[in-house]
Amino acid sequence: MLMHISHLYVRYGSLRALHGVSIEVNEGEILSIVGANGAGKTTLLKTVSGLLRPESGDINYRGKNITGERPDRLVQMGICMVPEGRRVFPSLSVKENLELGAYTVSRHLKRQLFDLVLHTFPKLKERLLQDAGTLSGGEQQMLAVGRALMGNPQLLLLDEPSMGLSPIITREIFSLIRSINGEKGISMILVEQNAHMALEHSQRTYVLETGRVVMEGLSNVVKQDPAVIEAYLGCESLE
Repeated sequence: MLMHISHLYVRYGSLRALHGVSIEVNEGEILSIVGANGAGKTTLLKTVSGLLRPESGDINYRGKNITGERPDRLVQMGICMVPEGRRVFPSLSVKENLELGAYTVSRHLKRQLFDLVLHTFPKLKERLLQDAGTLSGGEQQMLAVGRALMGNPQLLLLDEPSMGLSPIITREIFSLIRSINGEKGISMILVEQNAHMALEHSQRTYVLETGRVVMEGLSNVVKQDPAVIEAYLGCESLE
């Protein structure tokens, strides 16, 4: 097991956002977290990445308790996040954005990771000197993922990668995510409002409602559950 999250409680001031969430992440898998807006999905990722400190509970990564660890230390341990809304630096070039993701790695590894990112995202190679703010939404999402890959992650946290993208570009992004997982063996926690895509491209799924896990299991089983179909998939399953 790569990560074990146990009985996690998180507050925003007086508002409790997570209520005893427990989740396991296996080596090499894409784990999806689905749920409605306000269910606690992004809160979970922010807590795992060190941006939020939990009220109680434990996060264990490779057998080490990392609860409350600083974000930069977590990046050094191999936990990198692709934030909601992409958050690229618009006035910096594509190349400069990518280089910012490699601040924890050696110069030699940085060159290897740079070649990997450009091989994975050839569109970025064509736009290396272009300001990131001039890229399309899909290209900015590729840049955000590429920047995270420059940190040499063992666990990649993806927060709403389809947000604001057309269906065609969304399918392209998810295809690339699957390729990165399959070819490089990078484990992923995928938070996604588009339940169809999340269930289709992950091995296992947890369903969050109002800060609680209400369902978990293999994605191809969860997507057939009548409650999931009604709440997140419309009147028909993915099959």
